[in-house]
Amino acid sequence: MDRSTAFPGAPGGAGRALVVGAGVGGLAAAVALRRAGWSVEVVERRDTLERYGTAFGLHPTAQSALDRLGLGDALRASAVPYRRAHIRRPDGTALAALPLARIERKAGRPELLVSRPRLIDALAAELDRLGGVPVRHGRRWAADADRTGGADLVVGADGIHSAVRTARFGSRSRVRTLGTTAWIGIADFETGVHGETWGDGRFFGITPVEPGRTNWYATVPAGTTADGLRAAFDGWHDPIPRILAETDQAGWIRYEMRHLYPALPSFTDGRGTVLVGDAAHAMTPNLGQGACTALLDAEALGRAVAAHGRAGLPAALRAYDRERRRSAQRVAFGSRTLHRFATARRPALRDALVGLLPG
Repeated sequence: MDRSTAFPGAPGGAGRALVVGAGVGGLAAAVALRRAGWSVEVVERRDTLERYGTAFGLHPTAQSALDRLGLGDALRASAVPYRRAHIRRPDGTALAALPLARIERKAGRPELLVSRPRLIDALAAELDRLGGVPVRHGRRWAADADRTGGADLVVGADGIHSAVRTARFGSRSRVRTLGTTAWIGIADFETGVHGETWGDGRFFGITPVEPGRTNWYATVPAGTTADGLRAAFDGWHDPIPRILAETDQAGWIRYEMRHLYPALPSFTDGRGTVLVGDAAHAMTPNLGQGACTALLDAEALGRAVAAHGRAGLPAALRAYDRERRRSAQRVAFGSRTLHRFATARRPALRDALVGLLPG
C-alpha cells in the first residue's frame, strides 16, 4: 500500500489531538490522526510502553484497517496464519472446528496471530516514521481544560478503567467482574494441537504465535493460584499438562476477567472527546477481538476526522460513533455470551450443542 495516500488531507485544515493512553488503541489512534494531518500528542501514565503479553488475533477486517494505516505489510511479516483449530473435550475428543477456513474463504486472507510486543513496536515505529508525535510517559491525564494543552480533540484510549470515560461520560457504565480468572503465557515449543478445550467451569486455549513457540491461555474460577491452575488441568489431553509443567511460572500473567457494562450510549460526548478500544467497549477475550476492535476504532476515527476537518469535528465524531459503536458492542456482547457458554458448570448440554456445529 502507498503510505502517502492511505488517508486524504483534511478539508478545512487540521487540528490538535491529545491521545490518552499508549496501548494498541491509543498508538493506532495517534497514527491515524497523524496520517490525517493532525498534530498529535500521546500521554501515558506508565513509564514505558507496555510490551508484556502473548498473542493477538488479527481478523481480516483488522488487517485491512492496518493496511489503511500503512502497517499491514510490517505486521504480516511478523505474524503467523491461524488456519486449523478445534473445540475439544478434556479427553481430547474434537467437538467442532473453529470457522477459520470459512473466514479465509470469505475474506481471501487468513486470520493471523501476532505477539503483542511486535504489534506495539510496529505502531511505535510508525509514529516515529511519521514524526512529530511525542509520547509522554509518566503523565496522568486530568479533566482540567488547561491540562489538555488546548487540544481540539481528546481521545480516551486509557483502557478499561478509563479516567477520560469517567470524567466525560460519567460512571453509569462500569467495570464488572465475571467470577473467573485468566492466565496466559508462552511455551517455548510448538504443538500441532490448536484451539480450545472446554471443561466444567474452565477452559484452556492453545494457538501458534511464532516459530518455535506456542501461545496458551486458561480461564478458571476466580482465586485460582498458579499451583491450582496446574491441578485444574491435571489429566486433560496432551499437550495441556505438558505446557503448564514445562513453562516458567515466572512468565505467566494473571488477570481477573472483566468487561464494561452497561454499554455506553455514545462513544463521543459531543464536545470534542471520543473513546476508543477498551475505554469504549472493554470485553472478555473469548472471541479474540479486543485488539481488532481497537484497531478498527482508531482507523475509523482517523478516516472520519480526515473527511470532515477541524471545522467539522462534531460531524466527524458523530460519523465515527455511527460506524463503530453498535458493531463493537455486538462483538462485546457476543464475547461475554461465549464466556458464559464456555465456562458452563453443566457441560453435557453445551457439548451436545457444540457438536452440532460444522466439523
